[in-house]
Amino acid sequence: MGEIKKRPQVISDLIAIATYIGENNLEASDSFLLAAEETFRELGNFPQMGRLCQFSHPKLADIRQIGIKGFRKYLIFYCLIENGIEILRVIHGIRDIEVILEDYLDVN
Repeated sequence: MGEIKKRPQVISDLIAIATYIGENNLEASDSFLLAAEETFRELGNFPQMGRLCQFSHPKLADIRQIGIKGFRKYLIFYCLIENGIEILRVIHGIRDIEVILEDYLDVN
């Protein structure tokens, strides 16, 4: 398995999403977190399985995405690194993803 790095914002994303889901269903919240970690592990083994995004901003050219198993509306955004992957964000697909990622990359 390749290395799986997570940017600090990923933990905040996961907590916020799990809290939102947990407002209506604590079991689904736990399932979400387990599914996210399982998807991260699969990406560590098969980093190319996510599709390359088609963003207009040049800084976002190498970013890939994949839906979380069982929670496909929640998307993992990541990039390939030398020994594995780096998870950048976990975001609901309805949001303005390119703007969120541009703002985040400008800060980091």
